[in-house]
Amino acid sequence: MTESPTRVLAINPGSTSTKIGVFRRDGHANAASCEWSTTIRHSDVELEHFRGWSALSQADFRAGGIRHALEDAGYALDSFAAFAGRGGLLPPMECGTYEVNDAMVEELRAARRGEHASNLGAVLALTFAREVGVRAYIVDPVTVDEWQPCARFSGLPQITRSSIGHALNIKAVARRFARDQQRSYADLRLIVVHLGSGITASAHRNGRMIDQNTPEEGPFGPDRSGWLPVRELIKLCFSGRYNERQLDRLVFGEGGLYAYLGTRDLEEIEHRADAADAQAAAVYDAMIYKTAKEAGAMAAVLEGRVDAVVLTGGMAHSARLVTRLRACIEWIAPVSVYPGEDELLALAEGVFHVLDGEEQPKLFHPAHAEQKGREALVLGLE
Repeated sequence: MTESPTRVLAINPGSTSTKIGVFRRDGHANAASCEWSTTIRHSDVELEHFRGWSALSQADFRAGGIRHALEDAGYALDSFAAFAGRGGLLPPMECGTYEVNDAMVEELRAARRGEHASNLGAVLALTFAREVGVRAYIVDPVTVDEWQPCARFSGLPQITRSSIGHALNIKAVARRFARDQQRSYADLRLIVVHLGSGITASAHRNGRMIDQNTPEEGPFGPDRSGWLPVRELIKLCFSGRYNERQLDRLVFGEGGLYAYLGTRDLEEIEHRADAADAQAAAVYDAMIYKTAKEAGAMAAVLEGRVDAVVLTGGMAHSARLVTRLRACIEWIAPVSVYPGEDELLALAEGVFHVLDGEEQPKLFHPAHAEQKGREALVLGLE
């Protein structure tokens, strides 16, 4: 790497916002530092135009918002050495930094594993990268697969559980906790609970995320339904009230807090509970209860030997929620809180490892991506 600063733009598209950050490393730095960042909010009115369409239909809209934000901050696209986007719903993959290619974009366009805002990350990064002749990357996509084999059984041979979750932030926070403790991540047994638009509780052993609830499982969150009574869901599917796309949206985007209370805003719900809104208080308490249950399940995965429970994600900024949740789970292990997310930094760090020549980028090919994920799992269990 040269002595002059090198900049990377990291892009993290979420359900209702797009977070971007400019990161730099120079010849004397051993870590990326954030030079500037912002969150571009997308209102319900704006997003309503894309309702019923694929996540990638928002690409031009989101790219326009990013361009305006960069222009206002004084950054030209050609000032970046590379672009990083959050990895979406791809086949099971091992951890690492992947170069975005046409095969990856086609896989995301087909959305065989589902629609989600994260599918936009690679597409947006590649759009900007190609404009200025550099490369685009993703890091630790949401389908990072380090599960132990027993975690894949669902209860029906027709359905296999697959690893989907907030891997980028979860893995980054687990490593950060290990550094703060001056321990090796590989030597720790952790439960990491990501409290975002979806809630993911995960079990970590030997530096691997061996199980977690997926987006359609676990606690309900701001707009995800989480676990549902199966037979009641079957009845709903055949009631004639919803088509497949509407049902998918109902449980993944319009479920959880939004379904019960008409808002995804946790602060608003806390204010409503304080104002004697009994329904708001009951739903809020139920979300915490279900989250604690899922953390307890991960304690069982780790056979009760847990070094720490780590809370992260946007909702971890709520002192009220953290206090209530801590009271339910601190019997498992000491609780540490890392509010917000390290996803932009984790994206930038992964790309700098490639730019600095510390590691080679992985190449995505749909024919062997899943096999690579399985090989990584087997190697990790040996």
